[in-house]
Amino acid sequence: MPTDLHLPPLPESWRKVLGEEIAKPYFAKLDAYVAAERAAHQVFPPREEVFAALEATAYEDVRVVLLGQDPYHDDGQAHGLCFSVRPGVRVPPSLRNMYKELNADLGLPIPKDGDLRPWTKQGVLLLNTVLTVRAHEANSHKKQGWETFTDAVIRAVSDREQPAVFVLWGGPAKTKKALIDTERHRVLEGTHPSPLSASKGFHGSRPYTAINAALGELGYPAIDWSL
Repeated sequence: MPTDLHLPPLPESWRKVLGEEIAKPYFAKLDAYVAAERAAHQVFPPREEVFAALEATAYEDVRVVLLGQDPYHDDGQAHGLCFSVRPGVRVPPSLRNMYKELNADLGLPIPKDGDLRPWTKQGVLLLNTVLTVRAHEANSHKKQGWETFTDAVIRAVSDREQPAVFVLWGGPAKTKKALIDTERHRVLEGTHPSPLSASKGFHGSRPYTAINAALGELGYPAIDWSL
């Protein structure tokens, strides 16, 4: 296990299944890249929150994998969970659309803040496919190795004996279907909730009902989506 990395250590439950991954040469290059970026620029999220999604939802506890893309790149937004922001931070547009659909789908009140951590405590892994970003520059850490690592996270859940529900919103997320054993797991594909696409299929899709129905088919209790 490498001990000289600048990135924080993986949470223990994930270290067991991804230990070989972080020993690969590409991960050392990625680690050096992120360290150099932090030395020269402001990078989000803070170092200690890079693996927050894996900290929040242990490997054996994952019931739903919700895939995002790039961390939020404005001040104070990213804290390591896709779509989520800390309490007190203005709710970003994609999450606002998720909340509108939450209200339309389940009749739940629209939350006042964007903190999705209560979902993670119920087994929802809020995973971005890229885990760091340079401040105010969307997709600036794309194709530096993060996608290889997060593909390994997806495969690790797919390889697990107990099934999960994978939620793939938007074109980039749907490409990850090839990594998933669709015989054993449930895969729900849909439109991304961003303002550019939400009106083209996300609104009215009742994704939360669909996720809970899929969980029921797998013998799991429903997620309480209220925040």
